[in-house]
Amino acid sequence: MIAALASIRTWIFDLDNTLYPARANLFAGIDARMTAFIADRLGVDPTEAHRIQKGYFLDHGTTLSGLIAEHDVDPHEFLAYVHDVEMGMLEEDAPLAAAIARLPGRKLVFTNGDTPYAIRVLDRLGLGESFEAIHDIHAMGLVPKPHPSAYAGLCAALAIDPTTALFVEDMARNLKPAKAIGMTTVWIDNGSEQSADPDRSYIDHIVHDLPTWLHQILEPA
Repeated sequence: MIAALASIRTWIFDLDNTLYPARANLFAGIDARMTAFIADRLGVDPTEAHRIQKGYFLDHGTTLSGLIAEHDVDPHEFLAYVHDVEMGMLEEDAPLAAAIARLPGRKLVFTNGDTPYAIRVLDRLGLGESFEAIHDIHAMGLVPKPHPSAYAGLCAALAIDPTTALFVEDMARNLKPAKAIGMTTVWIDNGSEQSADPDRSYIDHIVHDLPTWLHQILEPA
């Protein structure tokens, strides 16, 4: 392990577009089903449904949070519907599994999705046995990243010292609260970020390919 990360005892990973490449475009199917759900539930056309969907994402952290706040939508119904997608575009990632296995300490998944969906994704990637726990949207009390309470709840539930933890995310805005409580932050810059915020002062490492970076820090030149 490189010296800069020798103190890390807990490795925390986002799920979507982090543990698999954004080019897999799994989220396109989920995105389409979110639009369809909103169109049906609110009685609007697909264009308006998509506008509402993205507005809730930006304002509430997730589309689901906006639907709960504004329309009292059942989260279980919503998540079951939007996550009912094919995952044939996801491939087993043996190099990533090998790198994660070599990381010293605990390995966790921290996702705004739910656990059944996360398990399906991890199994497709060959990572089903790679993580100690999945901290999902229900464990957050339906208050998602980047709300600070999500990070406090994660640390409390899993007895994490944030000053010896590292968090990997594709959404830069979700790293800011992690940095605020002392975590080392890693941004997967793969084009999935939707924030226009130019501030990147809370990012410690910017990487483009997760397996490559993990092997580099484990086997420094």
